Amino acid sequence: MIGLRVAMALSATCVISALAADPKPDAIIKTKSIDARVFLDDRIKADAALAADCLAEGRKWLDKNAAEAAASRKEDPQFFKDGGWDFERKYAIRSVVADRYVSVLRNDYMDTHGAHPNSDVNTILWDKSEGKRISIRPFFTETTDNGATMKAMVKAVIASLRVEKKKRDTSETATDEWFKSVEPSLLKIGAVTLAPSTETGKSSGLTFHYPPYAVGPYAEGEYVAFVTWETLKTYLTAEGMRIFGGARPKGDAAEPQ
Repeated sequence: MIGLRVAMALSATCVISALAADPKPDAIIKTKSIDARVFLDDRIKADAALAADCLAEGRKWLDKNAAEAAASRKEDPQFFKDGGWDFERKYAIRSVVADRYVSVLRNDYMDTHGAHPNSDVNTILWDKSEGKRISIRPFFTETTDNGATMKAMVKAVIASLRVEKKKRDTSETATDEWFKSVEPSLLKIGAVTLAPSTETGKSSGLTFHYPPYAVGPYAEGEYVAFVTWETLKTYLTAEGMRIFGGARPKGDAAEPQ
């Protein structure tokens, strides 16, 4: 009897601990049509301007999908007999470089009762000094479409993706057909972040993030391509030379990006 009571007490403690550890959404919409949530990590919450920016975007995403879910339920109610859509967006800081440039990963999960749930990944580069989103443009002397910088970037990205596919034993999809969406344009090369570095305050290069279907079949999942800063050294501005340095930490490639 005493053993049973101890077991029940331990079980209750585990449940309470699990609930306490469960993060609370920073924004949520829950209706008959959809259950959608937005989460900001603690480091983002510590920066009021960045948190406000991410949350404003997140709320728009919630509203948009809630409206689409409601319209879909009205048109095809039979697809909602087992519940509404399930959506989730998470914002998390990937790196902070020169105590100024903050790379944020934005991961989305979407279940609309299709063949399988879908996911997406995008990025934000935040300039703490300016209090706004920027691109990687200030770090390079030129970033014109089909220019020398972008062509060098694409070449390095595809080389990295081929290596990643070989690691996963999926080299059969390391083809031009799957890589055709990686174009020499800032808007079409892929979602980019500044990679962390072994040198404090620096970035070791660029990481490009691709959701399922972008550069491979759904079953292969997401891909991350890494381009060392040395590969692009010829094209760096003075600011680029200032913020890049060091090497990619050993554990970075093995961890979720």
